[in-house]
Amino acid sequence: MSKPDQGGASGGSILQFAPFQSSVDEGFWHRLSFLKLNKFGIDDSPISIAGFYAPCSHSQVSNHMTLIAESLPSNESGSDESSIQVISNRNRCAVPGILYNTNTLEAYHALDKKNMLKKEADKIWDDIRSGKALEDCALLSRFLLISFADLKKWSFHYWFAFPALVLDPPVTVVDLKPASQWFNSDEAESLSAACNDWRNSTLTSGVPFFLVCFDSNSRATIKHLKEWEACHGDGQKVLFGFYDPCHLPHNPGWPLRNFLSLICSRWNLKTVRFLCYRENRGFADLGLSLVGEAIITHPQGWIDLQCAPNAVGWELNRGRQISRVINLSKSMDPTRLAVSAADLNLKLMRWRALPSLNLDKLFSIKCLLIGAGTLGCQVARMLMAWGVRRITLLDNGRVAMSNPLRQSLYTLEDCLNGGEFKAIAAVNSLKRIFPAVEAESVVMAIPMPGHPVSSQEEESVLEDCRRLHELVDSHDAVFLLTDTRESRWLPSLLSANANKITITAALGFDSFLVMRHGSGPLSSTHDLEAEAKIALSAAMDNLAVADRERQRLGCYFCNDVVAPTDSTANRTLDQQCTVTRPGLAPIASSLAVELFVSILHHPDGIFAQGDIVNSSYSESSEQALGILPHQIRGSLHQFSQMTLVGHASNSCTACSGTVISEYRKSGREFLLQAINHPTYLEDITGLTELMKSTSSFQLDWDNETDDDDFVEL
Repeated sequence: MSKPDQGGASGGSILQFAPFQSSVDEGFWHRLSFLKLNKFGIDDSPISIAGFYAPCSHSQVSNHMTLIAESLPSNESGSDESSIQVISNRNRCAVPGILYNTNTLEAYHALDKKNMLKKEADKIWDDIRSGKALEDCALLSRFLLISFADLKKWSFHYWFAFPALVLDPPVTVVDLKPASQWFNSDEAESLSAACNDWRNSTLTSGVPFFLVCFDSNSRATIKHLKEWEACHGDGQKVLFGFYDPCHLPHNPGWPLRNFLSLICSRWNLKTVRFLCYRENRGFADLGLSLVGEAIITHPQGWIDLQCAPNAVGWELNRGRQISRVINLSKSMDPTRLAVSAADLNLKLMRWRALPSLNLDKLFSIKCLLIGAGTLGCQVARMLMAWGVRRITLLDNGRVAMSNPLRQSLYTLEDCLNGGEFKAIAAVNSLKRIFPAVEAESVVMAIPMPGHPVSSQEEESVLEDCRRLHELVDSHDAVFLLTDTRESRWLPSLLSANANKITITAALGFDSFLVMRHGSGPLSSTHDLEAEAKIALSAAMDNLAVADRERQRLGCYFCNDVVAPTDSTANRTLDQQCTVTRPGLAPIASSLAVELFVSILHHPDGIFAQGDIVNSSYSESSEQALGILPHQIRGSLHQFSQMTLVGHASNSCTACSGTVISEYRKSGREFLLQAINHPTYLEDITGLTELMKSTSSFQLDWDNETDDDDFVEL
């Protein structure tokens, strides 16, 4: 604050005003950051805001013009004056302001501050000349704020201006002294009571400029400015009062400057007696309040409506005309700071590249990752990068010495003493990376067809089936990231049964498959009983019909002609472990998550048909995130990638209506049969008959080698 000259104590001194001081609550910057990211984007139009101040309430401390979270708009419009509700009460008088928040620091420094101040001062002058300031006297204290919000560093550059019209020649003051010395005891008592009533009334507590009228009996009343003619005509003694935020004993506060301009312009008064109203503990304090008599020489040219006066008012920073900067990163909770930083990239996407990005959906969706190995670690990281916070990792393996180099969530410490369970170690790592993640671990084995169990193990296996059923039901999306084909069977069945978004990623040595499963057979208009009764020949014919676009998309098992079985038996070490090119898992994992996010943003969601690159279908239906393929197959050997579509098979061992129906009907018995008898699934789905009918043909099926999450040595 610039220190005013100590004038005004004797007659005829030039009246010196104590400048306004600003104070910005942290909540204002947090609210501005939210609006900038979520509403305004790159729109740098002026924003209507509200500032608050109150009469000085302490003999040693002035009140400031304060901005809080409520100072900013609360609705979506945000850029016009009607978008903010200016709420006054006894503890704060609201005044209108304008915020110019720039997109770059260079733009902030390049602002034409002289012209901006003149523009706001002209508004005050127009309000005075039109009479609008008499109806709403808070307009006399209009203010201006320019800022630049560096949301990467949580640093804010800002500068206030409190426009004040310049009276030339300047105002002189005589006999400025405490109000208690101006009035006799009756007047002082009546004035104090009248001021307290004015301040306590909900209708007038936020009116900062007023008239103090004394009748012939020394009784004081407080009235609105627009009642000046009536008071003056009655011959009453009138003072012009205002809420004075300043505590200094020889200087009135900044609001008096524009108040005197209004008095001079509207009523052409040469002598003005004013009351600087101040308080102590919420009540009028006439010992702290000041009364003075101002002598005004009418400035030349004010009669000309086109001649607006000059203005001053940029706030000084430690006595210099420079802006201020505040950094909130050190005062913020680290977790909150991490959340803000993590969300920044996503929210910036909505400014230009992806306005339709649904962050609420990403923040709330709950994902189940089955497998916490090379694929599972990468998928978890990519999900967090997209804003997914609710992640459950399921795995039964332990971290081995060979894992940390390829599996990004583990370190050497996780391998010691036999190795920590992967699911637990992965969750701990996610929380260290991003404390706000709601990650959970589940350590359990997945029951698999072709891996028969003894009668003593049946209850334990069935309990695992029940737990997995509950996990799938309680999540919104399932990622199949396990190491064997058969470990994906039960999760695929359960996902089809519950109609969950399901993503599969599988690796070969230098090839990969990423695919989304179609909807479950009971989730659409599909007739389950009709599907179960369709003959094998009819099913084969359906592959060639032109109306395939209305069919369900297939799952991971829909192209199989054999049931999943034990794929690890009688295999050498290189066949049991994952032997893949190191770059393959990150590529497949990233594509799996991108495919998942595209599903969330497609209007048809899980029911969306599969797009193919360069197809006329995809070109005519491209969404904000691009095409939505069914399958993505890639090869590092040729550095190639292609999209494919495969429709649901009526003989699928995982998602066909027959299998889902049997699971719902028989439950425990069905699962035990599928686990213990390799041909059971083939028999009930018709694959046995299919193989018989095609025994004269030699079929060559290419099976993927999968990730190593459950059987790595």
